[in-house]
Amino acid sequence: MTDNINFRIERDSMGDRQIPSNVYYGIQTLRATENFPISGLKPLHTYVDACLLIKKATAIVNGELDCISPEISQAIVKAADEILAGQLRDQFVVDVYQAGAGTSHHMNVNEVLANRALEILGDEKGNYKKVNPNDHVNYGQSTNDVIPTAIRIGGLLALTHTLHPALEKAIAALESKALEFQDIVKSGRTHMQDAVPVRLGDTFAAWAQILTDHQNRIYTASGDLMVLGLGGSASGTGMNTHPLYRARVVEILSELLNMPLEPAPQLMAAMQSMAPFVNVSGALRNLAQDLVKISHDLRLMDSGPKTGLKEIQLPPVQPGSSIMPGKYNPVMAEMTSMVCFQVMGYDSAIALAAQAGQLELNVMMPLIAYNLIHSIEILGNTIAVLTERCIQNITANRERCLAYAEGSLALVTALNTHIGYLNAAEVAKESLATGKSLRQIVLEKGLMTEAELAEVLNLEQMSSIVPLRKES
Repeated sequence: MTDNINFRIERDSMGDRQIPSNVYYGIQTLRATENFPISGLKPLHTYVDACLLIKKATAIVNGELDCISPEISQAIVKAADEILAGQLRDQFVVDVYQAGAGTSHHMNVNEVLANRALEILGDEKGNYKKVNPNDHVNYGQSTNDVIPTAIRIGGLLALTHTLHPALEKAIAALESKALEFQDIVKSGRTHMQDAVPVRLGDTFAAWAQILTDHQNRIYTASGDLMVLGLGGSASGTGMNTHPLYRARVVEILSELLNMPLEPAPQLMAAMQSMAPFVNVSGALRNLAQDLVKISHDLRLMDSGPKTGLKEIQLPPVQPGSSIMPGKYNPVMAEMTSMVCFQVMGYDSAIALAAQAGQLELNVMMPLIAYNLIHSIEILGNTIAVLTERCIQNITANRERCLAYAEGSLALVTALNTHIGYLNAAEVAKESLATGKSLRQIVLEKGLMTEAELAEVLNLEQMSSIVPLRKES
């Protein structure tokens, strides 16, 4: 027979179970861990933080409105603050793939807060007559309005703390490199073939603008996350909530997060539609797609060192081969592409989950919560290390860049307006066949003078971006 000293007995609507006396979760969490041994993935810390902030805000408001006693309200708030500060993080144990809508994770949060609040009040864990996970911690709430609100808040936290700071540093680093490399002329390439010359600095400036545009798109998309359906309760009607609760709880959350949150104008709509999450995820996918392109460009431009382009040098950060000595690979760029592919996959799963709701609820929210917040965080972390360990320390091979620019057949494009497209094409073909320079062939054919060629084939001028001018 098991020694009861090491266990407590808890009861739910399905019966009694023994719970290890040292854990803070309860019987519903225990059942969930038994039902869902799926991936070993536990809830993201940011998602747990979002749930705790909701529980803190609701406890404050329900205490103000006399829906729960001030003593219980204060104990729940203190418990939430302790966990937000880093305590009891190992008590959130339900697999990411779990009961629909997120009920299992939600009850995990409710039980941990109830049991810690009991200890704060000098009582024993499991004495739910005094502080109950459902009746007190969850007063006026439902999984159905808490979880979509937690996804919104979790997404905002992840964007604020991870992705946006990383993007800002990456943009600044690219702009710095754009200035550093602005006088370096290189061959442009389209269709992976020689094209007219460009400035290496402008390549980096273009990447900075691309990331800036993506950051603005993400800011716009994330505005939807600030509209909260908290207060809708079980089906969006607000059943079992105080009339003042809905507006007040959003006010408290706005203060806790220092963000301009607002109540949803239609609670049933906020509960049913996953469109805000699809919108943000789509903006992340869009960013990921351009990041893949940039990371591939970095790898191509660094290819070599003897048999590739080698126009730039990415900083070596680790040995590149288990068999070839002295080899260094563009590992930061490679990692970036892999993370971006994962984000694109998460976006596809979010899109499928978002359309899978029925009637008053979408039960696929646990998948959406994990994929969206995880996408934001791994993208942010990726951009941060790509900036720090790669972009900031890129160097240019000035001589190699110039040699490619001078040797490109695409320079013949500058001759079009002087000798005509067909003549220019013949010059290019003869240069390729004979190895003669464009300049030599044009002079031999008498198509232009040496002075005219010197002006037209000026690489500095050819690679300069034509400024935008408007009629005055």
